[in-house]
Amino acid sequence: MRRLGRLAAGLATTTVLVVTASGCVTVHGELEVVPGATRAEAAKALEDFTVAYNKADEAYDPALDADRVTGSLGAINQAGLAARQKTSPEGNAAHKPLELTDASYTIPKKAGWPRWFLADTDSNRDADAGKQDTRWLLAFVRTGPDAPWKVAYLAVVAPSVIPEFGKDADGWAQPVPSEETDSTLATAPADLSTTYTDYLQEGAPDVFAPGATTSGWRDARKNTRRAGFSYQFADQPLDSGTFAPLGLRTEDGGALVFFSSKHFERQTAAQGLRPTVTADVQALLTGEVKSTLTKERVSSQLVYVPKKDAGGTDAKARVLNRLPGLVAAQGS
Repeated sequence: MRRLGRLAAGLATTTVLVVTASGCVTVHGELEVVPGATRAEAAKALEDFTVAYNKADEAYDPALDADRVTGSLGAINQAGLAARQKTSPEGNAAHKPLELTDASYTIPKKAGWPRWFLADTDSNRDADAGKQDTRWLLAFVRTGPDAPWKVAYLAVVAPSVIPEFGKDADGWAQPVPSEETDSTLATAPADLSTTYTDYLQEGAPDVFAPGATTSGWRDARKNTRRAGFSYQFADQPLDSGTFAPLGLRTEDGGALVFFSSKHFERQTAAQGLRPTVTADVQALLTGEVKSTLTKERVSSQLVYVPKKDAGGTDAKARVLNRLPGLVAAQGS
């Protein structure tokens, strides 16, 4: 794992991700606590994102929505489009326009920049018969008064798991500060990326409820088996700049938080064998796959964090959705 850690560090310096420093700062002396956007601005931001997303998806051209995505969604979206542009340069023959309707907006009040809001929408992606009804939650971020609204996080969840948000008398939400520890919550939102990656590696701290994206995923990686191949996994926090966590207070004293992380999977073949390289992996590959293939993924998670004094099974953070995407690969 030490060698894999060095490789992870090397890949991190050459990855397609660009992390820009956009911590919570003030611009033009704006210290007043104000809503991050008007509802009309939020609706326009959703419309602009949807238009750009559809153009990019139809053409498989990352440039067409590069100014509407950021953070973990931006990394996943841009790498995916770049890969498909190589494998299908003629564009997306199966393109079906994304429709985001029935939108409601949760807009927190805060001082300075970046500002952000949450759009809760219905999509046409689950319209096929037999699919469970889901909601698309999109976290829009704006880094300054002249910057465009960009989507940093996306989660697809069942309507039943979305909590009620705490709001003031005017209907504005309360953000959870991403740059400091919150002692009122069972797990500090600012530390979630580190907490999650430590948990996947070591099984501790044991602060996450059992599930497919926590204990289930950790156990599945331990039990990965294929004759003639060995597997190693490494995880890294991804929690600064455009990848900073975003959280909202909930009515019950907890918080709903988006956070990012980075994950590496190394597959090593025995003599005479070679790891399988799919078309999407080949499109993002550097080096030549002889006996080893390392895949790098960025992942975003949506988690409900209970208040500190929650009891019993409700005392642990619940991962409600995980959205991973391949962003780089290296052969050797």
